[in-house]
Amino acid sequence: MKIAGLQKLSLIDYPQLPAAVIFTQGCNMKCPYCHNPQLVHPKLFENLLNEEEVFKFLSKRVKLLKGVVITGGEPTIQKDLVEFILKIKNLGFLVKLDTNGTNPNILEELISKNIVDFIAMDIKTDFAKYHTFFSGDLNLIKTSINIIKSSNIMHLFRTTYDEDVLQDIDLHNIKNFIDKSNYIVQECNKI
Repeated sequence: MKIAGLQKLSLIDYPQLPAAVIFTQGCNMKCPYCHNPQLVHPKLFENLLNEEEVFKFLSKRVKLLKGVVITGGEPTIQKDLVEFILKIKNLGFLVKLDTNGTNPNILEELISKNIVDFIAMDIKTDFAKYHTFFSGDLNLIKTSINIIKSSNIMHLFRTTYDEDVLQDIDLHNIKNFIDKSNYIVQECNKI
């Protein structure tokens, strides 16, 4: 697992739970407002953390933390994500996955194995404009949305509103495609 960062305590990343946040290295999207470019652009990559050290930390926090958030970059591009999550679950933590939805097969596997407890999926824009972020097959993203919506997993869809990229009509089109009750719009904080 390419672990590029560890936030030892977060009270906001896993709703209502104290959690650690693990940041994975690498992403298959190029968001113009990315807040973690050191996780996305190979020229900015920093040294990776030792997976064994991360698990050593987590094992010492079993009684203090309730959850672990896996974010990125994009975690679902990691070859050993399923095994990594299984190790976290074996410690007794709840697991939240942040994803861009480009790997529906991984999402389906995680859900079918009942090893993820919460999924937050970023919906970048209206599908007509997705080429700004992603050069792959848009059906992958649509499939991920449907997999998440039809699951019994706690979930949240979210869009970062960058007025240089999105318009209100884009948000309207997104809301028409997904479950509006589990959708939020985040303000874009430009660095």
